[in-house]
Amino acid sequence: MDLLTCDLPGIKKLRSGKVREVFDLGENLLLVATDRISAFDCILPNAIPGKGEVLNQLSTFWFHRLDFIPNHMIETEVSAFPAELKPYAEILRGRSMIAKKAKPLPVECVVRGYIAGSGWKEYQDQGTVGGYKMPAGLKQSDRLPEDLFTPSTKAEEGHDEAITWSQCRSLLGDEIALRVKQMSLDLYRHGRAYAASRGIIIADTKFEFGIHDDEIILIDECMTPDSSRFWPADQYQPETKLMGSPPSFDKQFVRDWLENCGWDKQPPAPQLPQEIVAKTAEKYREALTRLTAPNPVS
Repeated sequence: MDLLTCDLPGIKKLRSGKVREVFDLGENLLLVATDRISAFDCILPNAIPGKGEVLNQLSTFWFHRLDFIPNHMIETEVSAFPAELKPYAEILRGRSMIAKKAKPLPVECVVRGYIAGSGWKEYQDQGTVGGYKMPAGLKQSDRLPEDLFTPSTKAEEGHDEAITWSQCRSLLGDEIALRVKQMSLDLYRHGRAYAASRGIIIADTKFEFGIHDDEIILIDECMTPDSSRFWPADQYQPETKLMGSPPSFDKQFVRDWLENCGWDKQPPAPQLPQEIVAKTAEKYREALTRLTAPNPVS
């Protein structure tokens, strides 16, 4: 069942994000991952079949695996949900999570291990990535000399904007800024090492944190194809002079098509061709399988 939107009569909806619907359960939240997809800060009209289930199940996997950092997850098994949610079990199964209420920090915590996306554009223009001076001669998709923490604003509408480390410290205060920087780098490095054993390079990713009971916790999602660039390790060739962007397990198919279809990146977004929808759904599912299957890729 494709799910573009979700309303649960009798359950208060707090907000609709680009992908998730957020409901109020009193002390906790219910997060429902839809099959919506966004690119260039626009929600596209198509559903990507099964996408919400992949996002929810992959975040669940990482929250368990990376539990050295506290997170907001409470329950993902619909059979254990409160009684008022039982009528919606079929809608919620596989794509929902009961989570702690937290006060979100006003930054996106981006970690980059490779040069891609906006980091590549910045490097071409200024020789920097996230404001950090980089050596000359880097190629698109090269491994960076070191992992970089490159925060951005968290815009409710419109574009997130990259900010400097100094601006991040001003927004969060020195103590919290230093903690979320280190937490982000630790999460990324542990996740990247595990993914490498499954044949996937996590080129970059984005984390969000919040305050719950005076503790910083990881919230939202964790290293999914929506918040990360996943590349197949067996197709990554750093020696190639004109490497470009490697094939991906994320929404790069969607971004590439949108870049070349003549769209001006202003709402409304165009309808995606069925083959792009199908290929994107296939790659999301493959990422989930590779990362969570009992046996690693040989």
